[in-house]
Amino acid sequence: MHASNETSPLHSAVAASPVAHHARPDARAWSALAILCFVYVLNFLDRQLLSILAKPIQDELGVTDGQLGMISGLYFALFYCVLAIPVGWLADRTNRVKVLSFSCALWSAATVACGLSSSYAQLAIARMSVGVGEAGGVPPSYAIVSDYFPPGTRGTALSIYNLGPPIGLALGVAFGASIAAAYSWRSAFIFLGALGIVTALVVVLCVREPVRGGLDTAIGDAAPVRSEQPAFWPTCRMFFSHPVLLRVSLASGATQFVTYALLNFTTLFLMREKGMTLQEVAIYYALLIGIAIGGGMYVSGRLIDRFAPKSRGAYGYLPAVALALAIPFFIGFVWAPTWQLALLFLAVPTFLNYFYLSPAVTLVQEEVRPNERVLSGALLLLVMNLIGLGLGPTYLGAVSDYFRPEHPENSLQMAFYTLVPFYVIAVLAHLWLVRALRRESANRSSL
Repeated sequence: MHASNETSPLHSAVAASPVAHHARPDARAWSALAILCFVYVLNFLDRQLLSILAKPIQDELGVTDGQLGMISGLYFALFYCVLAIPVGWLADRTNRVKVLSFSCALWSAATVACGLSSSYAQLAIARMSVGVGEAGGVPPSYAIVSDYFPPGTRGTALSIYNLGPPIGLALGVAFGASIAAAYSWRSAFIFLGALGIVTALVVVLCVREPVRGGLDTAIGDAAPVRSEQPAFWPTCRMFFSHPVLLRVSLASGATQFVTYALLNFTTLFLMREKGMTLQEVAIYYALLIGIAIGGGMYVSGRLIDRFAPKSRGAYGYLPAVALALAIPFFIGFVWAPTWQLALLFLAVPTFLNYFYLSPAVTLVQEEVRPNERVLSGALLLLVMNLIGLGLGPTYLGAVSDYFRPEHPENSLQMAFYTLVPFYVIAVLAHLWLVRALRRESANRSSL
C-alpha cells in the first residue's frame, strides 16, 4: 500500500513518533555522511569540469557555445536522468552502498576519457558516459543519509550532504583551473578521474549499508516501518500522481533551468566578456562559489528543520522568497562592466538560488516510505534535471549562438538577460507547491 495523493502514511507516522524525533545520530552516521558528501563533491566536480575549462577546450577543439551547451546539458542529462530510474529501483532492492561505489568508479573512468578526447565527438561520448555513471550517485546517497539520520535532523543532514556541489564547484574552479593553467585542461580531467576511482574503493570499504526505515517508527511502537520490496511501476505512479511530489519536482526543475544555465556558462562569460584570466577565476570565482552556494545549501536546510514542523508551506515559501530576492542582483551581475563588480553582484543570487534543493530533497524523502526513497529521489532528479540540466545550458548556449552575429562581443550577456523570465516562473512554481502543501495539511487535519 503506497502513499496516496492526499496523505502520506509514513510522514504522519514519523511526525507523531517521539522515538524517531529524539534519536541522535551516532559517530558512524556522521562518518558515513562525510564520505558520501566527498563522493558528491567528486560527482559535481567531474560534472562541472567541462564548463570550468570551457575556454581552453573551445580554443583547442573549436567547440561553439551551442555545442558546449549540448554536451554539458542535453546529452549529459538524457543519460544521467533516464538511467537514474532503473538504477534507483535496483538500489532500493539491493545494496545501495555497492551501487554507489560502482557508479563512482564508472563516472571517474569516464572523466579520465574526457581528458583523452581529441575531437568533439569523442568528448561528447565521454560526457555521456559520465552521465551513465553519475546516474547511480545521488539517489542512493539520499536514501542512505535518510536511514542514518532520524526525522527532525534530516533537513540539516541533507543540507550538509548537499554541500557537495558548492565544494565540488569551488575545488573544480580552484584546482581544475590551476592544473589547466600550469599544464593543460586534459591533465585536470585525468587527475580528478583517478582520484574518483580511489574514492570508490573507500566507499565500499568504509560505509555500512544502514537498515531501511530503521529510524522511521510507527506510532506508539519502536518497530521500524515495514520495508517490503518496492514495486517499480506502482512507485512511479504514486510519485507522479501525488500533487506535492510532482509540484516540488517541477518547481525544482524550473529553478535548475536558471542555476545550471548560469553555472555552465559563468566561467566562460567572466573570461570572454568580463576579462578575467584563468588564474583569477581559480581564486576569486572559486571562493565565491564555495562560500555562497555552500552557505545557501546549509542555511536553507537549517531553516527547513526549524520552520517546516510549524508550517509545511515553508518547503515552498522559502525558495520562492529567495528566488524573488535574487532577481535584481542577477540583473546587476549581467550588466556589470567589470568582473570585480560582476562578482559582487553575483554573490547574492549564488547564495539565494540554492534555497530550493535541501527543502526539496527533505520533502521527498519524508513524504514516501523508506523502501521507496531511492527510486523517489531518482524520480525527483529525473524531472528537475531533465528540465534544468537538460534544457538550461542547452537553451543558453543556443541563444548565445543566435545573438553572436549581431553581438559578437557580448552574446552571452544578451543570452543571460533572457533568464530573468525563468526566475519568475520558478517563483510561481514554488507558490504552486505551497497550495498543494496547504491542501494536504487541511486533508490530514480533517481525518
